[in-house]
Amino acid sequence: MVQNKSTADAILDAAQRLIQTRGYNAFSYRDIAQALGIRSASIHYHFPTKTDLGARLAARYRRLFRAELDAIVEGEPDAVERLLKFADLFQQTFEVESRLCLCGMLSAEIATLPEGVAAEVEGFFRDTEAWLVAVLEEGRKAKRFSFSGPAKEQARLLLALLEGAMVVARGLRDRAHFRSMAGNYIAQMKPQTARAAR
Repeated sequence: MVQNKSTADAILDAAQRLIQTRGYNAFSYRDIAQALGIRSASIHYHFPTKTDLGARLAARYRRLFRAELDAIVEGEPDAVERLLKFADLFQQTFEVESRLCLCGMLSAEIATLPEGVAAEVEGFFRDTEAWLVAVLEEGRKAKRFSFSGPAKEQARLLLALLEGAMVVARGLRDRAHFRSMAGNYIAQMKPQTARAAR
């Protein structure tokens, strides 16, 4: 049963778990109703259609993830540590039932998603890429990172690596696989002198 939170929030939480473990097209309102011990009509009251639910959920995930990124910047001045904490966000997600990033899972189904949901997924990746570009540029300026080419290319590479590492680690049923992939990539970004000093 729904306890200690609004019904709408409980519905969103249940939908998020289902998408992160099954995918958008693999759950129904009946699945949510069974998980929460409520009637499907209660879900339709808050979210008349699955599109409404999906768009609200993706927007919430995007907003909360952005807040996590802002907190990293506010609490950590070092660019390398910022990237490590960024990778930790994905690790923390994966540690719970081998869940994948919500927007990463949704992007695998982008061709069949309603436009309102797809737009939020695209916004999530654009927001995250812009944040990574800023961290990478700042880190290179401070000589904390050494890489050639635009920071945007590195941002896309890191984001693809983390999203992909989650999928592969799930397929291997090996959570340690994700940790090693993320850590190795960030270690390779450090200048040669910093690497030699380890």
